[in-house]
Amino acid sequence: MPALPFQRPQLLTAAEFAALPEATDGRYELQEGKVVISPSPAPRHQFCQHRLQVLLDPQVPDEFRLLPTVDVDLELVPATRPGFVRIPDLVVVTRSGFERSHRGGGLLRAEEVVLAVEIVSDGSQRTDRMIKHDEYADAGIPHYWIIDIDDRPAITACHLAGEFGYVDDPFPVRLDLDRLR
Repeated sequence: MPALPFQRPQLLTAAEFAALPEATDGRYELQEGKVVISPSPAPRHQFCQHRLQVLLDPQVPDEFRLLPTVDVDLELVPATRPGFVRIPDLVVVTRSGFERSHRGGGLLRAEEVVLAVEIVSDGSQRTDRMIKHDEYADAGIPHYWIIDIDDRPAITACHLAGEFGYVDDPFPVRLDLDRLR
């Protein structure tokens, strides 16, 4: 997470955003070239994220990698234009994308993400349900889960598909949502 400089008069590309120093006071994302600041997740949010990671990890096939809170370049615009970089709570990425990012540095690319997961917080409901929903779809991320932990945990699983029906895609998974409380 890059740190926000005191003043940024121009809009940033994804590469300029990635070159900023590490953030120490919240979560910074890039939306149409503008740095968007969110507070650090609350303890309940972090617990749910950790528990979901623990439940998912043994079910993720070897050709994928499960990662928490990493920068993803949505690649919605050419690299020279003001960019879009999001930090999903969890992502499942291709092993090749993980290795490319590890070897060469740089952000994960939307084309390498097979699943993005956002856990809804009080201050992120519109962003998670509408804005990120549309951005992830526009970026071609095939699966997007919205986890609601308010009263009783619930999941909204969105996927880009040409046909309706249940699919074990990107991989079969079983979750006990009560364990996310």
